[in-house]
This record gives sequence, structure tokens and C-alpha cells, in this order.
Amino acid sequence: MITEARPKGRSCAYRFVVAILLLFMGNLITAADTTAFTGARLMPVSGPIIEDGVLVVRGGKIESIGASKDVVIPTGAVRIDASGKTIIPGLICTHSHIGMGGGGDSSDPIQPECWTLDSVNVRAASLERARAGGLTLVNQMPGSGHLISGRTTYLKLRKGGTVDELLIKDSEGWPMGGLKMANGTNSQRSAPFPGTRAKSAALVREAYVKAQEYRDKITRAAGDPDKIPERDLRMEALVEALDGKRIVHHHTHRHDDILTVLRLRDEFGFQVVLHHVSEAWKVVDEIAASGAPCSLIVIDSPGGKLEARDISMENGVVLEKAGVNVAFHTDDFITDSRLFLRSAALAVRSGMSREGALRALTLSGAEMLGLEGRTGSLDPGKDADFAILSGDPFSVYTQVLETWVEGERVFDRSDPAQRLFAVGGRGAGDDQAYHCCGERQEQR
Repeated sequence: MITEARPKGRSCAYRFVVAILLLFMGNLITAADTTAFTGARLMPVSGPIIEDGVLVVRGGKIESIGASKDVVIPTGAVRIDASGKTIIPGLICTHSHIGMGGGGDSSDPIQPECWTLDSVNVRAASLERARAGGLTLVNQMPGSGHLISGRTTYLKLRKGGTVDELLIKDSEGWPMGGLKMANGTNSQRSAPFPGTRAKSAALVREAYVKAQEYRDKITRAAGDPDKIPERDLRMEALVEALDGKRIVHHHTHRHDDILTVLRLRDEFGFQVVLHHVSEAWKVVDEIAASGAPCSLIVIDSPGGKLEARDISMENGVVLEKAGVNVAFHTDDFITDSRLFLRSAALAVRSGMSREGALRALTLSGAEMLGLEGRTGSLDPGKDADFAILSGDPFSVYTQVLETWVEGERVFDRSDPAQRLFAVGGRGAGDDQAYHCCGERQEQR
């Protein structure tokens, strides 16, 4: 009995030691994928500013955030001293044309079946400039020359040579995006395009009524192949909007055009984000009562279209005080993505709160894309999307030093080749080649 007990004891001790070693080695292995940014001023957006903070990133996600005295940095983690720097969530542009993805053509004012996924060039230099501006996510849009110009594409600005590498997918693996609509003067042309605002609204109503009928036919068919209507790509896109599967991103400027959009939304029940809203200050009470969020463009130079002549630099503060969810966008090239922080700074100068302006660059934009659970703030469990700044985000002297997407650095100002995209100069506008030699290499 005694001689049998000894081997069991040694076996237990052996297994215990092995378990400890495996646990230790496992921690080392996982720590190799862990980075801790220390000493920075952290601006989470979802909570108060943290001075002398620590941000821990593991496996592309934010693992922890807090004051240096409160955060335990995993053993073996790579430490990056960010003392004297500011870390904010990655900037989100809810309305961008980087990569020049087109939508509909001149054959019809309503072409929801088109999709920028099939036309955006993710190797374009405009994406590099966006990364240099601290952007980590964009709603890549078709133009506003149509009443409905097609589906938009949500792009994470990861490094990649194909659009598939930048896509954000839903739980079923489907590329996420919205539906671009517009009203006002852009879509008013000779037939078959509308010549008046009233005709514009009538054509949109007609399209959505057909989409409702198409959806009803599918419902009534109950899976019977003999009763299901012939597949219609145009109707499918509009049904996605009717069913809330695709958010409508609506270009609109004048106060009467804004109210037309809200009228159509109420009539057909689609979810809408109002874009540009140059004259939002004229109908702020109506916008607030509707609950519709607004994505603003902030410009400080004269010119542009006549319907935007009454644009106000105080749109941000007026909407903020009314309780409207406000985001900013670049409409790049209207505002260069490298200067996106400046849009919020101008809004602050006009009276908007600093907290609201930073939120408008980040979390509010995520909410308008339906991605607030994944990005937009520095919270544990969210994607490690953030920008490291040299100073205060609203100072004209501040520079974006680094941009990180899902725990990978995609812009580094200290790298001369990448700095070119931040400061401009010869070659900054050249689209970058994607090289394959044996095995795939990083973009130059």
C-alpha cells in the first residue's frame, strides 16, 4: 500500500509542475500578441479622460484601459511609451469617397442595385491619406447625382490590396453598408432625371411602393417557387432598406429638402441618417422631434452649390443643444481626410462642446453605421482602432503620429514613406502598387 502511494504522489506533483509550466508558457505565447501603451493621455469618448493612462491591446481587441496605477500589464507584453501623447479612438467618416467608388450611371435617376463594392479602388492614395489623418473606418459612398445611387460599403482601413480585405461583414458573412439617396439640385437634370423637387419625391415614392409590393408578393408566395416573383436586384436593395437591414444615408441641404426626407422616412419606415444638412439650423426642432441623426460637413471657405449658401458653422452646437446625435464627415475630397480633426475643432470654435465634437468624430459615427458595439470608443472588447496624437485633438499644432486598426499599425509618421501622405509632396497622390513576389508582401 505504501509503495503504491509514492508513485501517485510523484505523479500528482509532476502533473502539477507541468500544468504550471504550460500555464506560464501559454501566458508568454498570448503576451506575444499583447501591446501596452503606457503614460498616455487617454480620451475614451465613452468615459472621462484618463491622465497617465495605460491601454492594453491583445489579439486586435482592447483588453483593458485605465490609470497606470490600476492596470495590470500582462507579463511579456510589448510596452510602448506614449508619455506626452494623446490616444483617441480611430476617426470614423460616415460619408467618404476615397477610392472613388462609383454608383449609378446616367441611364436612370434610381439605381439602388449598384454597389461601390464593385468599383472602389482600395490601393488608391486617398486611403493612405485617410490613414494619415487618423481614420480607421469609412462609409464609402457613391455620388449624389441620383435620387438613389446605390449601396455604400463600410471599410475598415486595414492594410490590404483587395476590397475583400477591408470589408466589415455581418454575422452571416455579408459585406455591410448602407443605401445612398439624395435630393435637391444634384439629381435635377433632363429626362429621365427629375426636373423639380416635387418630381424627385414622386419618383422615390414610386420606387418604394414597388418595393413594398415586391416584398408582399414574396411573403404571400410562402416559399412556393411557382408564386415567387422573378428576382429583381433593384427591388432587393430597397426591401433591405424597408426591412431595416440597410441604413439610408441621405444627402440633403435645404431646409425643405430635409423635411421631405423625414416625410418619406415616416411614410415608408426606413432608417435614415441625414447628411450635410446645411440648413439644419432652420429646422432644428423638426429634426430633433424626428430622432434622426445628422452627419455634418464643416467647411470654412466660400463657394460650392447654391443650395448650401446658408450653411452655418453653428450647425453642430445647435443640433447638439437640441439633443440630436451629431457626427462629422469629410465628403473627401470636399474636406481632405488628413484634416478631419479640424472639422471638429471648427465646430468647437463655434460653440460645440469638446466632448460632443470628439464623439462626433468617433462613437456617433459608429452608431450611424450600426457598428457602435464594435468600434468608436476605447472600451474593453472593442476593436483596437485608435490614433496616437502629438497633443490635444483640437489644436492646430497637433499631428497624427500613428494610426492603428485592430491592433495593427497602419500609419507611422516617423516612416518617411508614410509621412509623405501626411504632409504631401511629389508622389503623395500616386496610387500605391501591391506587390506579389513568391508570397504576398506589404504595400509599399
